[in-house]
Formats: sequence, structure tokens, C-alpha cells
Amino acid sequence: MYFTDRGIEELESRRGTEEVSLAWLAEQLRTFVDINPEFETPVERLATWLARLDDDED
Repeated sequence: MYFTDRGIEELESRRGTEEVSLAWLAEQLRTFVDINPEFETPVERLATWLARLDDDED
């Protein structure tokens, strides 16, 4: 298990039954980056990856 999996596991256990919109998630990511600007690049990479999940790979 990666160290980051702990946070993922906590998220799933605390909020795993909730339903959220992607607009809500985007707003939370913006807020997080505003508070923690040093994480802008990883958050952008995650958001881009999520946005392109259904794209066909070339």
C-alpha cells in the first residue's frame, strides 16, 4: 500500500456512500489549491487524468 492510499482509504470510509457532482469536486480542488498552492501541479494532473478517462488511447 502506498502512503497516499491511507488518505484514499479514509475518504472512502468517511464519504464512500455520498454522491457528489463533478462541479462540486472541481470547486473543492480549486479551494485546496488556493490554500495549498504547492500542490497545484499534482492537482492539475489528477483533474486532467480524470477528465480524459474515457478518451481513446492513441
